[in-house]
Amino acid sequence: MSKILFLTTAHRYDDDRIFYHQAKALRDQGNEVKICSLSAEFQGIIEGIEIESYSVIDKNTEEKTKVFERVCDFFDPDCIIASEPLAVIATKKFKKKKKISVVYDITEWYPSMRMVENFSFPMNVIHAVKFFLIQLYAGLISTHFIFGEKTKKFPLAYFFPFKKNLISPYYPDDIYIQKNIKKLNPNKITLCYTGQFSEEKGIGNFFAAIDNLRNKKPELEIYILLIGGSRREKDAEYFSELVQKYQFENIKIGKSTSFETFTEAYEDADICFDLRTVNYENHHCLPIKIFYYAASGKPVIYTNLKATREHVDVSKFGFLVDPENAEEIASIILTYIENPELYSNHANNARLEYENKYNWNSIKDLFVNFINKSMQ
Repeated sequence: MSKILFLTTAHRYDDDRIFYHQAKALRDQGNEVKICSLSAEFQGIIEGIEIESYSVIDKNTEEKTKVFERVCDFFDPDCIIASEPLAVIATKKFKKKKKISVVYDITEWYPSMRMVENFSFPMNVIHAVKFFLIQLYAGLISTHFIFGEKTKKFPLAYFFPFKKNLISPYYPDDIYIQKNIKKLNPNKITLCYTGQFSEEKGIGNFFAAIDNLRNKKPELEIYILLIGGSRREKDAEYFSELVQKYQFENIKIGKSTSFETFTEAYEDADICFDLRTVNYENHHCLPIKIFYYAASGKPVIYTNLKATREHVDVSKFGFLVDPENAEEIASIILTYIENPELYSNHANNARLEYENKYNWNSIKDLFVNFINKSMQ
């Protein structure tokens, strides 16, 4: 039995990828598994996985590093899986002392635009270069890489081509999925958006498309299902302005749900959307909820991003669009309404694609074997 430690700064200890998929898979193989997060306060054991988590994400780098170093020393792992550059760098002393594997699980584009958005030129460029060099340093310290998407292999896979790596997507485990394939009502439709209510994530594009739809077909009953919220004050103000602008009649806003009940929260949805803006970072980041929508049997309308095109054949169960083309999106929704056979085909295809290609059981052993080999 091996001792495996997960370190993460930005993700909670009960993160879907870390806790519900990776940690549980390693636990099921008989390993002793521990998660240390800096984003929430909790110490205890959940489903056989030890949690030592602290709400210190706003502390300085030195304090956060000390937390990780102390946890490493006390737990004495055989392998560390780290999710961010700081988490990787914090393992440096322990790795040198114990000669263990440090697997860097790259799930976020780094540096992200939000890390430099508050700086004006030229400081934004200087900080972007600094963060880029930190990413390379984390790559140097790591012994292995896991990439959530092929599009996130740059720059580490290119600067360190001899380090072993694995592509491990964000596929769902069926035990967390509620299948709910709908039959489309020609007079009523429920359109769903989940996640952050922000301009960058596309809530404005979503509302604009619905407004265009109701102008095209005034007699259609349109129900809007929103699940999530705004993280920043400016996003909350932006969302409030949208609500006042469009004055939709049938709109339901639900708070973010637990991971286990996420697919239940949108069971009434006919079509699920992700219309985030097109930029360099988004092009390289796959909106992972597409796999959950597919598993539930929901057709999707998504922004035409490079990462999405490379990882998912959306044509089987939805459409890729220009997120700012409200008229095109409204026309696609009408196409579903006017062609119920197309809708039914896409809904059933979504579930089949998930079962055949996009489920956790199909890649779980690859992940477990990769971690086991990293310790040999």
